Amino acid sequence: MKYNPFYLLSFLLLTLSGCIDEYDADIAAEDSNLLVVEGTICSAELNKFYLSRTQDIKATYGPRMVTGASVSVHGSDGSEYKAQPTDDYYACWIDQLDPDVEYYLHIEADGEVYESEPQLPLRTEKIARVEGSQPTPDSNIDVLVTPEAPFDASKTNYYTWSYIETWEVHPDYTTYVYFDVNTMQKVDSLHLFPERGWRNALGTNILVEASTHYDGQHIQKLKLYDFENSNERLFFKYSGLVQQRAISKEEYEYECARRQASSEMGGLFTPLPSALPTNIRCLTSSKSVIGFVGCALNTAKYRFFLDPRDFSLNHPYQGDKRIWLNDCTIDDCVRMARQGLWLCEWDDNRMNGGGPLNTAWATKYQLDVRERGAYTEEPDYWSLNEDYSY
Repeated sequence: MKYNPFYLLSFLLLTLSGCIDEYDADIAAEDSNLLVVEGTICSAELNKFYLSRTQDIKATYGPRMVTGASVSVHGSDGSEYKAQPTDDYYACWIDQLDPDVEYYLHIEADGEVYESEPQLPLRTEKIARVEGSQPTPDSNIDVLVTPEAPFDASKTNYYTWSYIETWEVHPDYTTYVYFDVNTMQKVDSLHLFPERGWRNALGTNILVEASTHYDGQHIQKLKLYDFENSNERLFFKYSGLVQQRAISKEEYEYECARRQASSEMGGLFTPLPSALPTNIRCLTSSKSVIGFVGCALNTAKYRFFLDPRDFSLNHPYQGDKRIWLNDCTIDDCVRMARQGLWLCEWDDNRMNGGGPLNTAWATKYQLDVRERGAYTEEPDYWSLNEDYSY
């Protein structure tokens, strides 16, 4: 997951600008326009490396990708993987890293050469379990992760987790009819709108943790994130894909430092971005670099499912938001259809003793899950009911 916290320089300048007296931050030129590098060297996946630069608070646009750079992964065995630029990042596929070879990232950008420290790829334990927990009927649902027992229980182990969510979406209402304005008649239709769809979301948190305070250095039931019990993600069926990666102590310290710096919102005693720990250096000048490049032999993944029947959920009562027309005329139907509304109910009693025609109408947003950003092709794992680790 891409995570860019390096607005710290902007936060600092913004905080200072709010003082009563004007204050000159006196930020050295070498601490501005710094290269920011994000990414991890990993086996068996597309490696993405994000290159940007720190910005002044006066900038009118967000961080932009550094273009025209040469980016590649090198190994101490002479191997090289050239990364190609995309719209947002530089990418290269690496089939399998050698556990006995040290790897590093090599960057040539704007006349400077940068490299990360060579490092052996770290092995990551599989994930033993991901589960949902609701302590009380009114509480949130917590998502908890437990890795398998560590390879080495004699030392502190460090990890990072990210996740991707998928949940089933249903429309507010279903309809099996529509009104044809050309023929001015009701038409039966069984497949006018999809009965359900699915949405995906990239998790908003990247969590890091050390095993220091766990028995046997074995992290257990660590909370990754939670839901309110009224969250629509859990109303039908929910699945998450958790990704776990072992990291070095240095990368863990870097992640903690940047989180602390961001949370302090650029206070007067917050270090400048160039003071954050990093394993990347400029070989051609004394310029500072922001970022940390990790190296992983594998990424453990765990697909889990949450069944709404296992939790106490709060479905807020919405009431019937459709528009009902009682004693409706054909002209009324034409008018509603031309306003972009869709026929939901057709209760016609005109042939039974001269009764009225009653109709109900809804917006396309209420009827079509695609209007809510859902897709209708069922994910290949959706029919599964058991969690699995790989």
